[in-house]
Amino acid sequence: MEAETIIARLEAARRAARPRRGDADLNPDMAPTRPTLIPAAVLVPIILHPSRPTVLLTRRTDHLTDHAGQISFPGGKVDPGDADARAAALRETREEVGIAPERIEIVGDLDPYVTRTGFQVEPIVGFLRPPVAPRPDPFEVAEVFEVPLSFLIDRRNHQRHSREFEGRTRHFYAMPYDRHYIWGATAGMLVNLADVLEGVAP
Repeated sequence: MEAETIIARLEAARRAARPRRGDADLNPDMAPTRPTLIPAAVLVPIILHPSRPTVLLTRRTDHLTDHAGQISFPGGKVDPGDADARAAALRETREEVGIAPERIEIVGDLDPYVTRTGFQVEPIVGFLRPPVAPRPDPFEVAEVFEVPLSFLIDRRNHQRHSREFEGRTRHFYAMPYDRHYIWGATAGMLVNLADVLEGVAP
């Protein structure tokens, strides 16, 4: 998919005033655990390789308190010093994977995503042009890797899995790729990206 097409479809989705998404999409009876949502932001980094675009993802280290070992986008809570969600996503990307904000071209955003744990995440889409040389923070990031965009937006790779959690069955999206298990909020945001790039209404 060409960069111009991605930008055009992100802009079309923005004009359509799309709804908020989240873990409750597949689990209507699961409300967030906090009464007030905490603002957060992630960067959805698309690397524009000449052969085919890829999406950069990270694997969190196993010792972290939250989401240890899970696949995620660079990102985190919006801090008081951040001008907005985009600034937070760029700051977190620098801190987590060592990519400077000036290397990133922000081209749009996806729908806000509400997690069961009480965060409202703003997914910010940005372009990176190769070469890209991440320098991950060893405390937070165990691995940085790329997945072809074509794989992530292919509906055949959008699986629905479930597991028992606190005595209830929780459903979630999953996109196993190679030795990586992409699931939960990250997979849900990638389903949103696929909808946007296909021009599909939620």
